[in-house]
Amino acid sequence: MAAARAQGGVPDDQVVGDAAGAAAYLRALSNSNGKVGVIGHCSGGRHAFLMSTTLPLDAAVVCYGGLIVGETPPQMPSMVPLVDRTSQVQMPILGLFGNDDQFPTPDQVDVLEKALTEAGKDHEFHRYDGAGHAFFSVDRPAYRVEAAIDGWQRISAFFTTHLAG
Repeated sequence: MAAARAQGGVPDDQVVGDAAGAAAYLRALSNSNGKVGVIGHCSGGRHAFLMSTTLPLDAAVVCYGGLIVGETPPQMPSMVPLVDRTSQVQMPILGLFGNDDQFPTPDQVDVLEKALTEAGKDHEFHRYDGAGHAFFSVDRPAYRVEAAIDGWQRISAFFTTHLAG
């Protein structure tokens, strides 16, 4: 991940191609019900949102996805904002965010939530007080037990609802 960031991030076209290939593989498994979801944290949350606008998947979970809304940082030119693609969202989205996060900020989450609501897209957002970026990461000081436990329960229920066969 650090190497990819040092090179400006993984290009969106590559992420979409990789995810499309992974989804095709999963759907071809003999025990597959044909439904596929995607989850991502941080820039992976941005990628999960990107998948929701480009691939015929069944559910997306965005965990504190930065750069969906906001300015493109100079060191990551491939990470263009995606909020203008909200009308292209093709699946339900679960979003989990920390109210102390700066990447995305609570105001940026508001912009994304408003865009999804105005576009009539199926989404469910949850925000956690006292949690910042990477609150799921058990090996970081940012880890917040209560937020992470609640988040994992919500992820499990969301995927059970949208991916059950």
